[in-house]
Amino acid sequence: MVELGREESRCCKVSPSGSLMASGPGSSLAALPRTEMLTYWMLSFGSHFYAFYQLHRFSKEHEAGLERDLQLETGLLPGFNRDPADFEWSFWSEWTRRSLLWTLTGHGLLSVSMGIFIPKLRVTALLAYGLLAAGGVLGVKGVCVLLLHLGLSFTVARLRRPALCWACSLLSLSTLHIPPLQKIQRGWYDTEEEYYLLLFSVAVCGLRIISFSLEHCWRPLEPGAAVQLFWLLSYAFYHPLFYNGPIITYKDYTQQMRRSAGESVDADGVFRYAALRTGRIALWWLTAECMIHAMYMHAIQANETYLDSLPPWALGGLALALVQFFYVKYLVLFGVPSMLAALDKLSPPTLPRCVSTMHSFTGMWRHFDEGLYRWLIRYIYVPLGGSRCGAARKALSTGLAFGFVCLWHGGHDYLQYWALMNWAGVLAENGLRALAASAAVSSFVERRLSAAMRRRCAALLSALSTAMLILSNLVFLGGTHVGWVFWKRVFVQGWSTIAPPMLAFLYCFAQIGLRAGALTPGVPPGPRLTSRLYGDIRCASPPQSQNQNYNYNCCRCAQHGARASAGSSGRRPASQLSGQHPAKLKPRLKSRQAVPPHLLQAKPFYTKRH
Repeated sequence: MVELGREESRCCKVSPSGSLMASGPGSSLAALPRTEMLTYWMLSFGSHFYAFYQLHRFSKEHEAGLERDLQLETGLLPGFNRDPADFEWSFWSEWTRRSLLWTLTGHGLLSVSMGIFIPKLRVTALLAYGLLAAGGVLGVKGVCVLLLHLGLSFTVARLRRPALCWACSLLSLSTLHIPPLQKIQRGWYDTEEEYYLLLFSVAVCGLRIISFSLEHCWRPLEPGAAVQLFWLLSYAFYHPLFYNGPIITYKDYTQQMRRSAGESVDADGVFRYAALRTGRIALWWLTAECMIHAMYMHAIQANETYLDSLPPWALGGLALALVQFFYVKYLVLFGVPSMLAALDKLSPPTLPRCVSTMHSFTGMWRHFDEGLYRWLIRYIYVPLGGSRCGAARKALSTGLAFGFVCLWHGGHDYLQYWALMNWAGVLAENGLRALAASAAVSSFVERRLSAAMRRRCAALLSALSTAMLILSNLVFLGGTHVGWVFWKRVFVQGWSTIAPPMLAFLYCFAQIGLRAGALTPGVPPGPRLTSRLYGDIRCASPPQSQNQNYNYNCCRCAQHGARASAGSSGRRPASQLSGQHPAKLKPRLKSRQAVPPHLLQAKPFYTKRH
């Protein structure tokens, strides 16, 4: 995800994603000798495998104790037990077997059938299916709770007062933590897992409610209360994204659904796409299961005695395994809904990027949960001023965005520490970038250091940032006790023995991450993502030689360029084509020109028109 501390990207030719030393228009990723890069690759892969091997050995040596204390399950693989201690993976695996696999399959078949035979009624059919599927899992009372939240928020949104909409939405989310209501809702279900599913549904629905309410306040997208209510229900009960996301804004959902309302699909193309994506998701699921069969990282992190007795390499393997499993888990949890959304001709957020290539807090927030990032930027960061109102306002906007994330996740003490660490990390990285971009420092660095040395310095700074990022992720995934043990053993007791080699390996990870960020289309600093926030045009990072006067890294350039061109051809001006707060943003085109054709998004390969 893009850093919350800046929604405007600096103009760079090929700036590495999240680099701490991107210093302006001339900054680029310098090429390093092949032998040096090969060394980084070998040390990165070798350290991963050796650390995982040491954690696997420790898991097997203490398997009897872990099984006695934490009740390991009989594994799916012969001769292996299975670590069931990750609540989220066990929870969604169980619900997938019980009902979600069948309801999601039914949604896909219904969508394809309606797209082939009656495409104009597809949205209505999907709404009806979403309501029935939610009622079958949550029960009538659970659906009534969601309808009550939606009805109240819809009524308040009609007043078109953003402050009132926020107050109503926050009060609705706070009902999840009122003990008397919790007791009543628990009584509706036979198991605790069913109640948790209701909580997750209400929490995710809360983000959709805020999205609808604020979009309606800024500029209603549909005329008439009945039409608005229909699209709100369709958005809220869209089944693939209903329980766990990923998040799509209300504006994106309605525009993309309407655009595809009259389109039919090519059945062969759909089935070919679904088969390929299903194979990838199955591979990710198998990878996650192999990890919790070979390494009992979640069971180990729950016992401080085992944490204190881990050998240094196994401790590093535990940290890597926890964050890598979190990444693979969300490839599965977001991969299935994203596949179905793509079949419905929606454009879901990009799936998470490998956490081993994340070398900064800003890069983590940019690339892991793109949908949540986009939501935070559009509805919290930019309306509060963002980077357009000075450093203090920028820090406040960033802090409130992290505060909302903490509250939405539950507001527990370990989440507060995690949010504060991320806020501090983003602010520190922004400060370093501002310092590196200053005229005095930039000119000094460019005179004294070659491009290759500047990249090595950026990787060194990124290694320090990555160490703190791993620490914050351990707090998020395992709680404060895991973060404290990692801090104590690495940076206090092992400052001279464990920390230096760990930073050396993180330096290698950072070099790989810098290269991956420069090669990934749409990654450098703000391409495809920001355009979805403020307009309908999406861009990738095209070759610079096509148009040197065009700022390809600023998607608002694409947006305002298109609107300038549209305005000159008799269409409505930009101020009428956007919402309230995006319209205030200044265009950054060097010349008034239309968007190059290669920036426009092509339709899915399986789409055809009547």
